[in-house]
Amino acid sequence: MAVILNIEASTEICSVALSEDGEVFFEKRNDEERSHAKVLAPFVEEAIAYADDRRRAIEAVALSCGPGSYTSLRIASSTAKGVCYGRNLPLIALPTTAIMSVPLLLDDNIPDEALFCPMIDARRNEVYATVYDRALGTVMPTSAIIVDAESFGRELDRAPVYFFGGGAAKCKEIIVHPNAHFLDGHRNPLAKWMMPLAERALLDERFEDIAYFEPFYLKDFIATKPKKLI
Repeated sequence: MAVILNIEASTEICSVALSEDGEVFFEKRNDEERSHAKVLAPFVEEAIAYADDRRRAIEAVALSCGPGSYTSLRIASSTAKGVCYGRNLPLIALPTTAIMSVPLLLDDNIPDEALFCPMIDARRNEVYATVYDRALGTVMPTSAIIVDAESFGRELDRAPVYFFGGGAAKCKEIIVHPNAHFLDGHRNPLAKWMMPLAERALLDERFEDIAYFEPFYLKDFIATKPKKLI
């Protein structure tokens, strides 16, 4: 399997990782908010130098493509494109909410029929959320949602739904369905969690057109009630 440079900078945490054959062998992370412009490029340069020094050729760049902060995504996208152009590498784009869900895939305490709902915080009762099944198949596409007591009702009637991420805590007192489960911790997306998704995309040759690629900005969504696709 090829070495992949993974870049995650869609939220307040900025991280970079190198992965190969199902393992992460380099990682840099910074938790300081509004510091992406300062730390991301040096992290990427350090990762590339680390791979080059060990003669491990990077064969693709994977980018967390949002939804997320406009400024953060612009910085990350520009950086990833620069590496791709400079080294003639393909670009892989991975949804931020899918990356957030990766740590749950191997959790034996979560039933097979469960649904995952990663949430990115917005103002008041608004969140940006996606609903996935246990295989990360999309049950509800990423949407801006104003949460009320009836939100995700059909999904909750169908199966246990696990809510997590920066937007989940404020929904805990609103969504009180017996199938609603809220996981502690913000579970911010990290570059190291991109590894299995990036490797699958590389095998499937799911690459972006670098010249025209744009991330998914939070401003691109209009708040609605959740769409029901089941």
